[in-house]
Amino acid sequence: MSKQGHNRTMTGADCIADMLKRYDVTHVFHVPAVLRKTFAVMETRTSIKRLHVHGEKAAVYMADGYARASGKPGVCMAQIVGALNVAAGLRDAWLAHSPVIAFTGGRDPKTKFRGVYQEVDDVPAFEPVTKFNATVDDIARAPDMIRQAFRAATTGTPGPVHLQFRGNEGQIDLESAEMEPLCEPQFARVPPFRPAPDEASVKRALDILQAAERPVLVAGGGVRASGAAAELVKLAETLQIPVATSLNGKDTIPGVHPLSVGVVGTYSREAANRVVMRADLVCFVGSEAGSMTTHFWAVPKVGTPAIQISIDPEALGRTYPLQAAVNGDAKVTLERMVNLADKNTAGKRKAWVAEAHEICAAWREKVKGDLTSDALPMRPERLCHELTRHMPDDAIVVVDTGHAGMWMGGMYDLTSPNQSYMRSAGHLGWAFPAGIGAKCACPDRPVVTFTGDAGFWYHIAEVETAARWGINAVTVVNNNSGGNQSKRGFDRAYGGTQTPRGRELWTFRDTNFAAIAENMGALGIRVEKPSELPGALDRAVHANRPVVIDVVTDIEVLAATAVS
Repeated sequence: MSKQGHNRTMTGADCIADMLKRYDVTHVFHVPAVLRKTFAVMETRTSIKRLHVHGEKAAVYMADGYARASGKPGVCMAQIVGALNVAAGLRDAWLAHSPVIAFTGGRDPKTKFRGVYQEVDDVPAFEPVTKFNATVDDIARAPDMIRQAFRAATTGTPGPVHLQFRGNEGQIDLESAEMEPLCEPQFARVPPFRPAPDEASVKRALDILQAAERPVLVAGGGVRASGAAAELVKLAETLQIPVATSLNGKDTIPGVHPLSVGVVGTYSREAANRVVMRADLVCFVGSEAGSMTTHFWAVPKVGTPAIQISIDPEALGRTYPLQAAVNGDAKVTLERMVNLADKNTAGKRKAWVAEAHEICAAWREKVKGDLTSDALPMRPERLCHELTRHMPDDAIVVVDTGHAGMWMGGMYDLTSPNQSYMRSAGHLGWAFPAGIGAKCACPDRPVVTFTGDAGFWYHIAEVETAARWGINAVTVVNNNSGGNQSKRGFDRAYGGTQTPRGRELWTFRDTNFAAIAENMGALGIRVEKPSELPGALDRAVHANRPVVIDVVTDIEVLAATAVS
């Protein structure tokens, strides 16, 4: 814990601002009005940027992108009337285990139950989407509550935290008390601790893994959070084991690595699902083995021999019976497995690795025509292929859910271990604001967001935010003038083929997002031909401005459904 001296009389605003500075917070994303005095103090006592944005959910998503890109807690704030929007925004951080800290205004005991303007008891709404949810009703409690917020957000499986400050705008920060703004720097990023696994459990898991003839590693978001990608790849190379990833773990192994088979599950690559279905042992590393990663527990089938490595003991065996369970930090655990591994066992898997290569090669041949298609309107597969070919070596790629997640999860490959990949855990519209937050966290790295027009419409106002604050993220919009992931569902609803009017339920006006971006102060680039994509991407990443690349694609092209 930082040594700051003795208690002294200070305002809540002074204390909160000092503590955020000492926790190395660089940006706060907010919708006014909340903790106004704290923001005023920040201006004179810190270099923290106070980004006023256009919506509470967007503020949360920016903080979430900041957190996932940097490993540091992202901080967002809103007054009481916007608190429920904050809670809604925290759902994605909760599902993705992202360390987001939300401050909101709250009810004052003096006026409870009297119909005060805008007052609602918001605290219960945060319970399902936070690790720690508390009120600060006495300003003298601010130091220990803020410490607990950072501690809870970063330890174990990371996750969101909510603190409600008394007063509809958190006016409690105007009050003074005897306080000391002590901080615990180890909780300023993930992971603060690396709990070591039991040695016997590591050896048992390794013995089972080495005995298998057709094992596969499934790397999840826990590998990413632990910074364990290099150890994962080293274990795979040492024992010659193919690697599939969840969407959250996509950047734990480059897609061009010879042992990479792609993303497994529902928003997946067919080759990855086929390899996992052929495996005689599946080792989940830093993955909950949830429905998206396993295509609702069909890939692999329940009963397939399995091993699981997780920092969360409650996740072990939750969805698959296990032959071995290892409770510990992914990086520490994989390091120990690498050190204990018997390289001589790798030879027995030569045929298995060759089979995995054949499965992947067959998939690539199957989709080659779509990846290189010159069809107009453009096919989304070609868009993803060009992003694979021309993405900067150190880029952070941020991806929406829905069709955006399906296209990029299956058709896009990372080509370097220096590239990062972050995706929505289920909320359409997350990616664009999250990309802004990621750029705030990593201003020296290119940030390229991939979303569709349906996702971009959610928070399009934040183009103005990026322009106003000079946040030079690049956003690629797969613009087909509709949410065509819904086509199959509405066809079923209409008994096979929907009526022409049925399309009203999932289509939009043809909109030029590049023109809108220009009007908001960003650079807009409209792309209508595949040949224009490389130049557009190169121009965008070197523009030193926020950029929207509006790519016109074919509304009739649907992403492939998962293979099981």
